[in-house]
Amino acid sequence: MKRRNFIKNSLYSSLLLSGSALNYNSCMDSEQKKITILHTNDVHSHIEPFNENHAKFPNKGGVARRSTIIESIKSSNPNTLLLDAGDIFQGTPYFNYYGGEIEFKLMSMLNYDAATIGNHDFDNGIEGLYAQLPNAKFQFISSNYDFRNTIMDSHAKTYMIFNKSGIKIGVFGLGIELKGLVNNSLYKETKYLDPIEITQEMTKILKEKEKCDLIICLSHLGHSYKDNSKKISDITLAKSTKNIDLIIGGHTHTFLDRPEIVTNIDGEKVIINQVGCFGLYLGQIDFYFDSIKNKTSNAYAIEV
Repeated sequence: MKRRNFIKNSLYSSLLLSGSALNYNSCMDSEQKKITILHTNDVHSHIEPFNENHAKFPNKGGVARRSTIIESIKSSNPNTLLLDAGDIFQGTPYFNYYGGEIEFKLMSMLNYDAATIGNHDFDNGIEGLYAQLPNAKFQFISSNYDFRNTIMDSHAKTYMIFNKSGIKIGVFGLGIELKGLVNNSLYKETKYLDPIEITQEMTKILKEKEKCDLIICLSHLGHSYKDNSKKISDITLAKSTKNIDLIIGGHTHTFLDRPEIVTNIDGEKVIINQVGCFGLYLGQIDFYFDSIKNKTSNAYAIEV
């Protein structure tokens, strides 16, 4: 991807995290470290670009183009994580025929680090999800789905720690309530645990025990629900908890022209981002840490 096009598609303004300002001198700090978070959500088995006659997205998207962009970014910054916020499955004949094999194999080739589980990832049943796990060379993270008494027991982590040049990054994952959304014959004995309670538990572990410098939530809860305030969304989650730095969202296919910034219960800022669906965009958020680990960030949406 040419730099000119990258700039053209950089839709987000610079974000300053509360309590972590960098002045000009610290920006010149030789020990400054850049951590890049790349993310997708709701790709829904879209392997190839849309055709040239598509009414909305002619020639847009596709795994090959995404791969080229990812490789370019990773080559310029090895301190990069590639994450997905769920609904990998369902949406094209590739899933109908191969049952998720192609999706997991391609994500593995793109070197995804982790993904959380969306409701459509149960569309071939929990057995169908489990059957494709050998094709996934990345880790699934699910903190609020209790898979005990199911075939998925022990095959998803509640959280993961990544260390990039001495910066500890904690990642946990949240899924939407499946009851009423997915036939219970598909998810079997999977139990849904309250996302806010689980977040409080996860962030306490990641912040206090694991001493993480950056905490990311991979969320398939949905961005917001104006029509039903009882649903837990990314916005309500951010407002009701603490110690999350970034929520990477999914489920609602929301394309944010700039990240949402929400104040948590401690008065600190939380970045919420979601890049629509079908692999049309790749999200990029760069965090800059100075020598004492104060941080600032910039965010981009890259058209694929």
